[in-house]
Amino acid sequence: MIDLAALAPLQVAGRIDRLRAGFAEARVDALLVTSLTNIRYLTGFTGSAALVLVRADEVVFVTDGRYGDQAGEQLAAAGVTARIEVSGSDQRRLLADALDGVAHLGLEADHVSWARQRDFAESWFPAAELVATSGLVEALRVVKDEGEVARIEAAATIADAALAEVRPLLAEGVTELAFARELDQAMRRRGAEDVSFETIVASGPNGARPHARPSGRPIAAGDLVVLDFGALLAGYHSDMTRTVAVGEASPTQARMLEVVLAAQQAGVDAVRAGAAAADVDRACRDVVVEAGWGEAFLHGTGHGVGLDIHEAPRVAATSDATLADRSVVTVEPGVYLAEHGGVRIEDTVLVTTDGCRPLTRTPKTTAV
Repeated sequence: MIDLAALAPLQVAGRIDRLRAGFAEARVDALLVTSLTNIRYLTGFTGSAALVLVRADEVVFVTDGRYGDQAGEQLAAAGVTARIEVSGSDQRRLLADALDGVAHLGLEADHVSWARQRDFAESWFPAAELVATSGLVEALRVVKDEGEVARIEAAATIADAALAEVRPLLAEGVTELAFARELDQAMRRRGAEDVSFETIVASGPNGARPHARPSGRPIAAGDLVVLDFGALLAGYHSDMTRTVAVGEASPTQARMLEVVLAAQQAGVDAVRAGAAAADVDRACRDVVVEAGWGEAFLHGTGHGVGLDIHEAPRVAATSDATLADRSVVTVEPGVYLAEHGGVRIEDTVLVTTDGCRPLTRTPKTTAV
């Protein structure tokens, strides 16, 4: 079990001031934060209902009667100063009153529906000009503090241990679905609050579909088995993929494993602060293309990991991101051939100034 109290603390205090520093460029006087993930990042609040108005001179935190005490306790523990308002049905009035003097109100365009935007414009804040913003909080989330890295790494440690426990079942004729359930339960026994996403266990022809769902298919000798899974701990995710050959791999399967392993290592070697995310993708893809399987690499190379399982930066050929020191990303090339199965190998790594440090540590041995 992971002792959360022993992990480095999260540095929540100060995040709102960093957010305010971006208001001028975004041309807003205040931001209404509606994404619960972003609210958690800014305030430490873990409940399921809240709106946060960040002004230049004040933070107004609005929630309902279920969370008044919790909000006060969690914001105080995080060192966040805010005016906490507990509302029944009068959130609109509370926020409209708090908006006095704000001419340009930013909305999180990635999280507000068209219908809600119209309601805000027509009924909630008719006196303010609403400004669509994108990624103001998410950009702050890219660089992780020590506490965030510790939680992602602890989640990865849980996943590593869980796979080590249940991996022998792959040789016992277990179904994909049964193995997925055993793996999920093993992560929870070790302290995960949940799984990061629906665990992928894809054997034989199913492995040729990158996001196949576990089925009742028994895992058999001659199968490649793609295992893509993660643990959720204290709000932070881990993500790892390993591909296992059950019994003896065919010559083509062995070559697939060899190529993807080399591609993944090339990608990991390319990760460092200041590197273009597209260059990391290219490092992986070049190896696969040289092997003649470029068209069988069906997805981007990776993504950021943190409070969301998929967050900035994207690691793909079309990405314009530059990797930042202390960001956390995945490197996960794959090759998928319908007649042979699929191979994907993925690590979650911490970007550093001189390279990266893997947070997932399960060996990449392929036999069971």
